[in-house]
Amino acid sequence: MNAIRRFYVRIRESSSGQTMTEYVLIVAAVAVVVYAGYQSFGAEVSASVMATNNLM
Repeated sequence: MNAIRRFYVRIRESSSGQTMTEYVLIVAAVAVVVYAGYQSFGAEVSASVMATNNLM
């Protein structure tokens, strides 16, 4: 139990936790943009891939 407490204190006092949170927020924002792009262009990309596949 003491090891867990020391680990918790070390994580809480380090500034890398804040940096990790910022990276997570950036990754989440990128994921939302990619999903929105996929939703808007997904049918067009799928049609292009199918057309290319039919040419092969």
